Amino acid sequence: MRIWSFWFNSFVLSSQYNPPRFVELLMLLLAIAMLAIASILPDIPYLILGLSLVVGASISILVREAIAPSPQTRITQLTASLLLIISLYGFADLMYTL
Repeated sequence: MRIWSFWFNSFVLSSQYNPPRFVELLMLLLAIAMLAIASILPDIPYLILGLSLVVGASISILVREAIAPSPQTRITQLTASLLLIISLYGFADLMYTL
């Protein structure tokens, strides 16, 4: 029971310390879940929702880094840009197959 208390307290503390980063983390976790479901079930809405969450989180990360750079700005921007490119490619592929 202590381990759940530790994780819950960590989530509460991180949401209070840096709310934008916490929201981005939640968006990326939901995107991973939606894309995992989309790989198991061939339903298009899960794929669209997962890709939309990735686009939103990556744009949010890029804007946050432009406003208030962190110590690892280049790696964060590179990762967010890569996520954005891959998800936009996923949308283009989805539009092509429909």
